[in-house]
Amino acid sequence: MRDTFYLNLSTAENLGIGLFKYALYPAQRFIITNATLANILEYPSKIALKKERLEDFFVNEDERGTFFAILRREGRVRFFEARFRTKKGNKRWVAITASALMDKRKREYVEGIIEDISTHKATEEALERKSSFLQELLDNIPDAVYFKDKENKIIKVNHFYAKGVGLEPEEIIGKTDFDFYPKDLAQKMHDDDKYVLNTGNPIVGKIEKNLLPDGSWSQVITTKIPMHNGGGEVIGTMGITRDMTEYANFEQSQLSMLVNAVSALAKALEMHDPYTFSHTHRVARVAQRIGKALGWKEDKLLAMKLAGELHDVGKIGIPLDILNKPGSLTDVEYRLVQEHVLKCYELLKDFRFPFPLAEIIYQHHERLDGNGYPQHLKGDQILFEARVLAVSDVLEAMTHYRPYRQALGLEVALDEIRAGRGTKYDPQVVDTVFDLVNNNGSDFLDT
Repeated sequence: MRDTFYLNLSTAENLGIGLFKYALYPAQRFIITNATLANILEYPSKIALKKERLEDFFVNEDERGTFFAILRREGRVRFFEARFRTKKGNKRWVAITASALMDKRKREYVEGIIEDISTHKATEEALERKSSFLQELLDNIPDAVYFKDKENKIIKVNHFYAKGVGLEPEEIIGKTDFDFYPKDLAQKMHDDDKYVLNTGNPIVGKIEKNLLPDGSWSQVITTKIPMHNGGGEVIGTMGITRDMTEYANFEQSQLSMLVNAVSALAKALEMHDPYTFSHTHRVARVAQRIGKALGWKEDKLLAMKLAGELHDVGKIGIPLDILNKPGSLTDVEYRLVQEHVLKCYELLKDFRFPFPLAEIIYQHHERLDGNGYPQHLKGDQILFEARVLAVSDVLEAMTHYRPYRQALGLEVALDEIRAGRGTKYDPQVVDTVFDLVNNNGSDFLDT
């Protein structure tokens, strides 16, 4: 059966598509058209349109050649997009669906429909321009930007991301983090993506380390947000990762300079009073042990180390005959000794550490019930690090020799912090100390 268009002219005029029958051989002319086709091509009437040749409407010669080549080869063309030139000289996008026919007298014809798709193409081109603009924008962002689907497969990346993994963008599409990063690191990234997909909540400003293709590590900060469809369903994730390696190295360098600077204070304390220096060194070690048991990271452990080593540096200004007095101190002498926390705070407050070092030390003689000094802070007013330092200071002081008494021993020290649990000393810190003692025995303070 021939695939042809049977035109009912009584209804053809009311259709929203152009209909035509066109003679190819021996003559080249329109035999049948409808008013819609005349309107599409901006002709005043069907009669005027019949004088034109189909070939002459094509703006582009390649499009014309391709259309007729497919028609001759396959006998039909389906939704062939081309630009047509109208009677008024405008250029209009059309889609042609047509079939080649031959009658008994060997006359060749083309029957088909022509649809005006100019609006559709304008929308498509606008979207393409937006997409091109978006890609250009993404490619000029000095951060890795990437989009993933619900299976965490990469569907789009920018130039910075592609450069980072050493591949072309098309080589990345369809892959996952497991194709580029070590398994443990890729699993963490995968878990973050799943969290965003499952909860719809973003992950903002997560600091992590990445292994680069050359085997070196970089420090990055990553934000991941959910992508939604029109119905509000989460269909994927978008991520932005910024390389912070240079900044992190600078920060580390600055921190090292600060540590070296305050270490000079500790050295001065050692020269002034070797006994107090030994005490602070041991307190720092105990505080770090407690911090590790609490699962603290390197920055907080460094804070405890420095706080322990420097918490008595304010005693530099106190005469040695008071610091090492074998008997009881007078009220005046005791108040003078108490001033060491303020003096230490004044020495350290202008050093810009990434943790409140001066405040930790300033509060290490405060107690939960408000009976400490110098500010009589209570409960959560006291920094948690200061609570760790307080217990560490008490443990070391009671288990070692003091100028005014012999060492009291670990059991007496444990009785003290047990009795003060929840009133003087933080319960979590006290419980952590007992866990450490149970696991390490009497070596707790010396290991």
